[in-house]
Amino acid sequence: MATFAKRTFNASVYSSFRPTYPKKLFKDIFEFHRTGKDVAVDLGCGTGQATTELLGHFSTVIGIDPSQPMIEAAQAKHKDKGISFRQGSSEDLSAIIPDDSVDLVISAQAGHWFDWEKVWPETSRILRKGGTAAFWTYAEMRLSEYPFVTPLITAYAQGKDLATSLGPYFERPGRTVLENMLTDVPDPSQMESVMIHRGGLAHFERRYFSGPHFPAHLPPPSPTQIKQVAMQLNMRWRDLLGYFRTWSALQNYHERFPEDLNRVDERFPEDKLVEGLDSQTGQVNVDVSGGDIAVRFWKDLRGEVRKHGGSYGVDELVSVEWPIALLLAKKV
Repeated sequence: MATFAKRTFNASVYSSFRPTYPKKLFKDIFEFHRTGKDVAVDLGCGTGQATTELLGHFSTVIGIDPSQPMIEAAQAKHKDKGISFRQGSSEDLSAIIPDDSVDLVISAQAGHWFDWEKVWPETSRILRKGGTAAFWTYAEMRLSEYPFVTPLITAYAQGKDLATSLGPYFERPGRTVLENMLTDVPDPSQMESVMIHRGGLAHFERRYFSGPHFPAHLPPPSPTQIKQVAMQLNMRWRDLLGYFRTWSALQNYHERFPEDLNRVDERFPEDKLVEGLDSQTGQVNVDVSGGDIAVRFWKDLRGEVRKHGGSYGVDELVSVEWPIALLLAKKV
């Protein structure tokens, strides 16, 4: 993904404000896998957020990412934890991973950038018999207590207006695959290029941790595929702004409109700039000053919540949830 490979990309900020993956998700993956605890590989590992969840379950853990800044951040953050981080492409692992040598392959929030015509065969090549592939992504966020702001979120993230929406600045088709909850990803059990690898990935299934809020623009899955929402986080409003600042499209937007960084938004004059770390949580205190597009969107959300009597102060908590799409495959 080109934005994350840029030297201007701040991997540390990205790591600080991205939500963590729920234990429930890993529990489901490990129960599906069951066999083989020697080698696990995380494709598109980023700063190693999901990679560390494999420690204690597998003897050898390897994280692979095409972005050198991401790999450097992962190595610094997880130094001495016993994880091997390597720069490489998920589409061609031949220089890193030999045939039939891996028990579990995972990928968290990276699969929407994959060339699946290459990644599925490569996954089948490196997996041992009985090995598992588990690839997932989370899609557009919701504010659990304030569903009435969902149209604002959709307009900001998926709109087409070049000046008011980040929609045109996400890299496509990757972002579209994410918005479509990986429904565009082909079934590997139907791909001849996959099945030639010693049985291939003959068992394949999709699971959606979305509860009743499966995206309305997609064909509804079967009831057995729908699981309860598993990824939910109570965060301060200022931390939610920090999350908005990790969106790849925001960097692309500011390259197009650098003057936007100098905008001022005078709404919520009571907001205070607090530097350093929060004394209770240890979290970085996000700069809430300024008026760029991310701040304006953030204030739009808070303004709508205020109208409905909700909590909107920068240090008050807001409940955020993300629907997850999980692809599971097994080499038989």
